[in-house]
Amino acid sequence: MTPEPQRLQYLEAMGLTAWVSRYRLPNALPTPACEWEAASPVAEGRRAPGERLHALLDEAAEAQVAAPRPAPAEPEPRHRPSAGKARALLGDLVPTDEPEAAPETPGLAPVRHGEALRFTLQVACLDGRWLVLLPREAPPGSVELRLLRHLLHAAGVVPEQMPAFEAFRWPQVEGLPVEAPLEEAREGLQAFLAGRQRRGWVPERLLVFGEDESLAEILSLADGHCPLLALQAWQGPALGELAGSAEAKRALWPQMAGWRDAWQAGREAD
Repeated sequence: MTPEPQRLQYLEAMGLTAWVSRYRLPNALPTPACEWEAASPVAEGRRAPGERLHALLDEAAEAQVAAPRPAPAEPEPRHRPSAGKARALLGDLVPTDEPEAAPETPGLAPVRHGEALRFTLQVACLDGRWLVLLPREAPPGSVELRLLRHLLHAAGVVPEQMPAFEAFRWPQVEGLPVEAPLEEAREGLQAFLAGRQRRGWVPERLLVFGEDESLAEILSLADGHCPLLALQAWQGPALGELAGSAEAKRALWPQMAGWRDAWQAGREAD
């Protein structure tokens, strides 16, 4: 425990006024008797308060060393005690305005901000059941919409009305720090689709017309399944490619063989 005279010296060196009672208050314990060290006012007055504090800390740190340290191979610079040691010597009298920095853990790399994934989707949902994604900036034109309606009708998928496409862009806000680009983009798409549930969107299947590198990384389609959305999924050529190629249309036809049964089964389940 730090002696009372030394505690008062620390407070004085920091510029804090120490109050000592001159009279015994009613029902109070008597002031402990102690011998006060007589400080030279001339010598102390010539030193700044900060220098006096560090000098006291150095003396206390040297007194706590039980065994002498081995001499280093090269001379080491003299370091002043940290704020934590000062608080320990003062008996936790120093207010902690700022928390101490946590010690660095070896082997852990600092968090680095990355670049956000950038993509734009045109999104629609057939009768609130089949989710249609077009990775492109502009919404589909009249020719592409007519082609999509004919393809769906030929496959036995006949919604009550063709829905309008709406755009989803990521990132939605520019300039924000990004720590996990892929995870944040996935969460953004999931949040967008969750918000459309108020419109009656309950997707049962996913149709993707076109390819995009960022979207492929986000959806991670494998074996006709989208693990991100937990949906059966299909991906084929873009509508623009289908509109300008008869060969692409013929190649698409066998892939739509099971769409009629899946559409009817979902409707009967409703």
